[in-house]
Amino acid sequence: MRVRIRGPAGQAAISLSETATVEDLRTQITERTSISKFDLKHGYPPTPLSLGEFATTAKLSDIGINLDGEQLIVSETTQAPSVNGLPKPLDPSPSQVFADKALNPSSADTPSSFSFADVGTAPPSSTQKTSKPLSLTRKPTSASLDAPELPLPSHASTLVLRIMPDDNSCLFRAFNTAFFGAMDNMTELRSIIAQSIQVNPETYSAVVLDQQPDDYCRWIQTEDAWGGAIELDILSKHFDVEISSIDVQTLRTDRFNEGRPERCILVYSGIHYDAIALSPSDAPHKTAYAPPELDTKIFDAQDLVVLEGALELCRVLQERHYYTDTAAFTVRCNICGKVSVGEKGATEHASETGHYDFGEAA
Repeated sequence: MRVRIRGPAGQAAISLSETATVEDLRTQITERTSISKFDLKHGYPPTPLSLGEFATTAKLSDIGINLDGEQLIVSETTQAPSVNGLPKPLDPSPSQVFADKALNPSSADTPSSFSFADVGTAPPSSTQKTSKPLSLTRKPTSASLDAPELPLPSHASTLVLRIMPDDNSCLFRAFNTAFFGAMDNMTELRSIIAQSIQVNPETYSAVVLDQQPDDYCRWIQTEDAWGGAIELDILSKHFDVEISSIDVQTLRTDRFNEGRPERCILVYSGIHYDAIALSPSDAPHKTAYAPPELDTKIFDAQDLVVLEGALELCRVLQERHYYTDTAAFTVRCNICGKVSVGEKGATEHASETGHYDFGEAA
């Protein structure tokens, strides 16, 4: 019996005899990962596997789960409780009491939450800070209603764009649907970002984040905070996967944690992220694709056909103008109707008026 394990430090394959026990598996995992207390997930989408439910002497062949050829995701157990095998949000410290922000939204130390998630861009500088997160709704496009698809006969599948909701969590939702499938881990993924920043102060300094790390950690855990390059970098390393992000406007591909054996592909359109999926087809040239639950969204990093196909899909999206030029687009305040130009104009309007609800103008 061969089992592949993926831990914080990388991946490894272990071999077990047909008579191996639960304790044998636990011992092998500890030896390969140096983690003595851990949580496990298996299958796709990954679901929790609790070895504590079985006797240590129970044979793996008798636990009702076929582990031969399976991949197990290993994460270290912490004192904090977990949800779906991921850590819960950080408990607020005295400097992280969200009630203070609700009672005093104009507080000078409240972090900015207005970012259009441009790859490589941090939240606005202190001169552009607003007092609470801003909301932006994209204008409807034909691409939103008719997502492109590309038959891949070599894979007996069709490459499709899975469009994420406009809920300010599109980056987290796009990665979540690629890595975990239908499970909703938005809150936990945001917590991972905050924890990674807190334990790596030299990497994620105030200079890199463009604001104090504690402020950024509070900001990114609000449901209105948009993610960008910093979040993609942290998630790719935490889950040991390459994230390839294709910019529709420029067709540039940014690769985070490059060199890992597997990758997911996200599509960045200026103020939004979607996910690329491979949907099985009944026939090599059939373009009608299967339901999302049958998708493959984690690909072999050596499979250049999928990556090139994703780039071709983005060319189609570019032709349909499925992107937002955040420097030059017009944005309308949904409260007073004021029209501003670009991210800078919207931020200034919010700072002057306290209006935070915007929509991309037609």
